[in-house]
Order: sequence, then C-alpha cells, then structure tokens
Amino acid sequence: MTTWLITGCSTGLGRALAEAVLARGDNAAVTARDAAAVEDLAQAYPGNALALALDVTIPEQVAEATRWAEDRFGGVDVLVNNAGYGYRAAVEEGEPEAVRHLFDTNFFGAVAMIKAVLPGMRARRRGAIVNVSSIGARITPPGSGYYAAAKSALEGMTGSLRAELAPLGITAMAVEPGGFRTDFAGRSLAQAAAPIADYAETAGKRRKENDTAHGNQPGDPVKAARAIITAVESPSPPALLLLGTDALGAFGAVLDAQRAELEKWRDLSAGTDLD
Repeated sequence: MTTWLITGCSTGLGRALAEAVLARGDNAAVTARDAAAVEDLAQAYPGNALALALDVTIPEQVAEATRWAEDRFGGVDVLVNNAGYGYRAAVEEGEPEAVRHLFDTNFFGAVAMIKAVLPGMRARRRGAIVNVSSIGARITPPGSGYYAAAKSALEGMTGSLRAELAPLGITAMAVEPGGFRTDFAGRSLAQAAAPIADYAETAGKRRKENDTAHGNQPGDPVKAARAIITAVESPSPPALLLLGTDALGAFGAVLDAQRAELEKWRDLSAGTDLD
C-alpha cells in the first residue's frame, strides 16, 4: 500500500488526487491551511486518510505534518507538492511583499516539504516526489512573469533533484498542467492592486476582470489525478509530465520557436569560443 502526502487538498487538482488515491485504497495525508477543509476525506476514509493543517510557508507546520504522516503510516512514499496559487501583474506592477509570498508558497514551500520527507525516503531507498508546476513556466505569458518565474525555479530544482536522487532509488518529476476546471484562475488567483495603463494591451488583458478563461478550461481534474498516479507508478516515471491537450500544443509551439531562434543565431553563438 502506497502512502501519499499531498499539499493543497482543499480544492482543485490536489482534492481530485487525494480522492483518487484514497478511493483505490492507498493511504494519504491530505493537507490544507485549514484542516476543516479536508476533514470530510478523513471521515470518509477513516482507516486511510489523515487530515492535517499545513501552510507550507510555516516551517513548524511542515515539520509537524511530515512527522504526523510518518508516525501514522510508517513513512511517506509519494510527496506531491501541489499547494500554490497564481499571481498576475506586469513585472513593473509587481508588489514586493506579494511576490515574496508567491515564491515562499510556490517554490520555497515545496523545497521545505522535500527536505522534510527525504531523510525517510533515503533510509528506505525508495520514494517519489511530484512537483506541480504549470505550462506557464514554458509559455511565460504577459502578466504572469512572477508566477512563471516561481514555477521555472521549481522545475529547474526538480531536474537537479532527479539526478541527485536517482542512485538512491527515489524519483522526482515535474508536472505541467494546462488549463483545468478548478478555482486556480478564480478564487485562488491574486493580482497587483494598481495596474499601469501602458500594459493594458498585454498584462492588462489577463487581469481577472478581463479574463474569460475561468470556467471554460478544457482540463478535467479527475483525469489529471489518474494521469499523475499512472506516471508515479510507471517503472520509469517521466522527468516532465504534461497534462492537457492545450499544454501539449503550447509546449510544441514553444519548442519549435526556440529551435528556429537557435538556428537563426547559431553562427553568432558559435563565434564566441577562444581561437
């Protein structure tokens, strides 16, 4: 039986994943900043679910949640760093405190969780770490510079982590969802309070009051949860798992554009070696 520790389970992908792993008989420590938001899962699966209060930006809560999960289930087999939220602002509009909190949640909180579970995983020489990123890290849309930066940092760290853990029997992968029918672009989305008029036609179009994507996303969180489980259980989990046809299409377009630009500037790039 696999034991999962999943952050950010109150709604969306985290909730769908928690429900999926519990329904199949696995153990799960399901977390939210307010444990009451996931208490119904513990009541529905009293033998397999542990509801925990966890704000990943608070070190004491990270340590306590990990300790509770390990004590209850004997260890954590899979950590899913799903807790996070979006923040929209032109780079110039970004509010320093808001940006710091964004990184504390989306990047440093994930790092803290990883460091909390790794001693146990290393001792058992098995485990999996799943870091939920976003296709935004790849396509870097206007108005999402700080969010894309936080997720890019998460992905860069995950790549190095994967190489460090492979000889120890532990896997690490990043997950890049496209648009899914969750609260991510609605209630959970923050934005700069004071827009600058010069960015109205770029970042401004993606402000919450102008964005029509929420409620129309193509992705199904239930199917995304199943895909993550399949990837984790694969004999060779991928380094990067894309979720959604929109993510696949966007990723391919970015790769094509990058290849074209690489070739365009190849001679200049290659001309910088010592003679």
